[in-house]
Amino acid sequence: MSYRASSWFILFFVLLVLVSGCASYRLGVANPLIPAGYSIQVGLFQNATSQPGLSESVNGSIRREIHRDGTFELADADDCEVLLTGNITTYRRSPVSFRPKDTLSVRDFDVELSTQVKVLEKSSGKLLVERVITSRTTVRLGDDLASAERQALPLLSSELAKRTVALLAEGGW
Repeated sequence: MSYRASSWFILFFVLLVLVSGCASYRLGVANPLIPAGYSIQVGLFQNATSQPGLSESVNGSIRREIHRDGTFELADADDCEVLLTGNITTYRRSPVSFRPKDTLSVRDFDVELSTQVKVLEKSSGKLLVERVITSRTTVRLGDDLASAERQALPLLSSELAKRTVALLAEGGW
């Protein structure tokens, strides 16, 4: 009899532990401001930096990420419910490491891209989200700084796009 009671106790305890692990899981829409299935138009991201080519790269990456994520539909100006725009505010290079025998020559750069993202409801003009999103990557400087930055730009844009779509789909961090 005591064996049977202890086995029920153990089973109850195991079930309690398993259920408590799922206590914070949410079913349904994660972001109540922008429900899943809404159509989003990606407007032009203005480049306020002196680095050329950022706007095109960021726009393309955000469009690809919205399509890849599948939470929202990518729409044109005529049939969208939400408008996503932004302003690229910062493009910064910081030295991370230097060449072993020449401490004045930089070997690796940390490149940072910051964007002010705005999401507006198209029908009412209501501002749903306004947030600064930053992405970073490290660049190994080869023979040419310009070619190293060209290789880093898709990585920066992709990370920025992932963070932006995650913000839209999951809500505030």
